[in-house]
Amino acid sequence: MDPLAQAFQEEMAKFREQLDARRVPVSCALVALMAHGGPQGQLLGADGQEVQPEVLVQELSRCGALVGRPKIFLLQACRGGHRDAGMGPTALPWFWRWLRAPPATPSQADVIQIYADVQGSFPRGPIPGSSDQADILMVYAAAEGCVAYRDEKGSDFIQTLVEVLRADPRRDLLELMTEVGRELKTLRLRTGWSAADLSGEGTSAVGCPSCLG
Repeated sequence: MDPLAQAFQEEMAKFREQLDARRVPVSCALVALMAHGGPQGQLLGADGQEVQPEVLVQELSRCGALVGRPKIFLLQACRGGHRDAGMGPTALPWFWRWLRAPPATPSQADVIQIYADVQGSFPRGPIPGSSDQADILMVYAAAEGCVAYRDEKGSDFIQTLVEVLRADPRRDLLELMTEVGRELKTLRLRTGWSAADLSGEGTSAVGCPSCLG
């Protein structure tokens, strides 16, 4: 499906209405958005028009069935034109120690440090016009200003996420997302690929979770 820009919001509105019409409680909502992206993080429709991810988040935030429930957005899209060339093995000693011997449960220090390296991907402040920004998690396939890689086999970000969820779906969400980031980093080490070897939107270089609200 290659929706027009307007169709993104229309489909999200339909999804919200379907959830509100359910007679049984909704535990959470997970939305995966895969598209080409603009230089400021916009999603591009098949017609070349733009839609801001925040608009889609706002639409789902108005869902009565999801009040107090987790709302998770996965975004596989470029957020700019820069290519993340990665980092050398001596750049961040703590990071490579963490990769070689990761703890069963990541410590707060691990998570904070990882997030600090991609802090540019964190939205700042509330989304204008939204009345409820609690319980929202946005997970990006690329840091702010960077391309989101994928190849002819698909997105490593999405595929790795699916594998991690299937392997142990009962784990804490933060642990799962941290594991996704770890797997993506070790995938790069095993395969030896670099961003310079790929063109367009290809394999995800960095999984960047960020919380709103």
